[in-house]
Amino acid sequence: MAVEKALLGGGCFWCLDAAYREVRGVSAVVSGYAGGARPNPGYEQICSGTTGHAEVVELTFDPAVISFRDLLSVFFALHDPTTLNRQGNDVGTQYRSVIFCQNDGQENIVRETISALHAARVFSAPIVTEISGPVPFYAAEAYHQNYFAQHSGQGYCQIVIAPKLAKFRQKFLQGHA
Repeated sequence: MAVEKALLGGGCFWCLDAAYREVRGVSAVVSGYAGGARPNPGYEQICSGTTGHAEVVELTFDPAVISFRDLLSVFFALHDPTTLNRQGNDVGTQYRSVIFCQNDGQENIVRETISALHAARVFSAPIVTEISGPVPFYAAEAYHQNYFAQHSGQGYCQIVIAPKLAKFRQKFLQGHA
């Protein structure tokens, strides 16, 4: 099995982490940081908004089971790619919509996907998702990994993540259980 990687940022990494853990063909989800200048940043530094990093998830997936294009369908359904440097009440460059393409093939698929979303007028405003090349990825602290499963009763999880996860399940997992 030849696996590939995808590196996606769509606001708080806890939301993406929770959904992608349920996607068939995704064998690993790691929350972390990418796109900034400081090596090995920590959560406190990221929250300051001064490092240039985004909260991201690194996905390891089997393209024979799920395509990169299908991973992007989930990505664009899970967050609002039309808001610059924010998702809901999470504001700052660390919450930007960004895709760190791992190769030219991924970049072409991202550009095609965004063009198709624009043409279909899926969103009422222009997509502002940043498209970048490969960058170093730094895994977040252990307590950020699989956060929703460990803290589902916590306020943020109930108010922000649970509704997104329910929407994701209805759209992508209905009939696939």
